[in-house]
Amino acid sequence: MKIEEIRALGSDELLKQLEEAHQELFNLRFRLTTRQLVNYREIPRVKKKIARLKTIIREKELGIR
Repeated sequence: MKIEEIRALGSDELLKQLEEAHQELFNLRFRLTTRQLVNYREIPRVKKKIARLKTIIREKELGIR
């Protein structure tokens, strides 16, 4: 998802996306531990997605943009 698409989402949808990203990160870490993870670059990608979502949520709280 691009940053413009994330900013266009409502608060409820942002929280839902954040929860899904946290679940995805949990699953990736589980697969890493059990040696089933093929693409190790997925973990930093999901962490970056979580950071973006948290930033947008905080911007909305502060009334930025």
